[in-house]
Amino acid sequence: MIAALGALALMQMRRDAMDNAGEASANLALTLERSITRNLQIHELAIRGVVEALQDGTIMSQVPALRQRLLFDRSINAEDMGSLLVTDATGKLLLDSQQWPPRPVNVSDRDYFQSHRDASNVGLFLSRPFQPRLTPENKSIGISRRLSDPDGSFAGIVVGTLRLNYFRKLFDGVSLGAGGTLTLLRTDGTIIMRRPYEAESIGRDISASPSFAPLLNGTQGSFVGVAAVDGVQRLYSFRRIPGFPLIVVVGRATDDVLAPWYRRAWLFASLIAAMDAAIIALSVLLSRQWRRRAEMEEHLRWMVNTDGLTGLGSRRALDDAADVEWRRARRHGQPLSLLMLDVDYFKQFNDKYGHQAGDDALAAVGACIQRHIRRPGDYAGRYGGEEFAVLLPNTDAPGAAVVAETIRAAVQALEIPNAAGPDGQLTVSVGVATDSNSAGSAQAFSELRAFLRAGDEALYLAKRAGRNCVARFGAEAAALVP
Repeated sequence: MIAALGALALMQMRRDAMDNAGEASANLALTLERSITRNLQIHELAIRGVVEALQDGTIMSQVPALRQRLLFDRSINAEDMGSLLVTDATGKLLLDSQQWPPRPVNVSDRDYFQSHRDASNVGLFLSRPFQPRLTPENKSIGISRRLSDPDGSFAGIVVGTLRLNYFRKLFDGVSLGAGGTLTLLRTDGTIIMRRPYEAESIGRDISASPSFAPLLNGTQGSFVGVAAVDGVQRLYSFRRIPGFPLIVVVGRATDDVLAPWYRRAWLFASLIAAMDAAIIALSVLLSRQWRRRAEMEEHLRWMVNTDGLTGLGSRRALDDAADVEWRRARRHGQPLSLLMLDVDYFKQFNDKYGHQAGDDALAAVGACIQRHIRRPGDYAGRYGGEEFAVLLPNTDAPGAAVVAETIRAAVQALEIPNAAGPDGQLTVSVGVATDSNSAGSAQAFSELRAFLRAGDEALYLAKRAGRNCVARFGAEAAALVP
């Protein structure tokens, strides 16, 4: 139970660690999204300003130097903007923010030109990464708008280039752990920028990766996935860039996120294991003590309830058994018989052969009695001195007399010498009393003490009849003499 509760606590701690990391990543994604959005909007305003200026005849009629300033003045506020260009319908430069006259460049092979040439409803287009032709700058992306003639036909584009170095500098200022990543993607799966920076990953298409599909589910969210670039499992939080086909993704390696949890989990689990081991050890020790105590109690109970000499029940155990059997017989209306046995001339036997021989004789008589009471409910005990008693549940008077005679004959058959006896052998006298439990019967006793007293009287009757015989309470002993 302690281990289960500990496991539940650890799982909750793990869930909390992932939730906290997800919340921090989501906040970072929001911060990056707002920074990128703000800069892209400045670029868009610069492009829109050029489109509007091209439609103003007053501006276009100015001398080239002034016209350059009026057309491209807004672009100086855009961070990491490369060139701002105006082309004709063939892709040839008409205006260039870098110089006048424009550089001899044709951009008809660029996707930002072809998209507007092929469709009139593209709106603002954001290109795939490309390497500028005339400058040694790092890769850039193009943000373009279509120019149309009065009849709606394609007249060219206005395009502003944004150096990818802007995103690289923005991402480099963020710490996400050894396995953390920051990624800017187009919605078609093209990587614009990634941290850690790898030049070969820029422009890579990861749209077929399982970790890309969740990025298209809504404008923001979090999920756990395996990166397509390096195969590391990460907790991702993403946000769409509003107004642009871009997604910023913050990824934190689950190993980094859970590293503190792993340390706490090992410590916590070790403590739980130590506690469980201690509890188990204490339980084992306590169990052993209880077992020893139970064994001691059982031994003491055996010593109290067993006569050490004969192995039969003690007087106390005999009294308890008599009480139990008496109540049971009364409850079920069954007969109960009692045999009272006494070793004949035992004092003389002790005087002649010694107390050790007397003890051996009593032990032999006890063993003989035990061998001849075979039913599980029958009980034999040492009543005191050389006297024994046998309880025979559910046994009537004739049946009890048969058992008594069997025991008497078996003791005589032991052929233990006794010079004090008339037969020269050790013998016993047996008295039989039976409580019939029948209303009005002469053999029905009102209480247990009267029943036991009847057994004693039957034994005295056997003694008076000459010993080595069986006498039944209420009957003549001579009738039962063998």
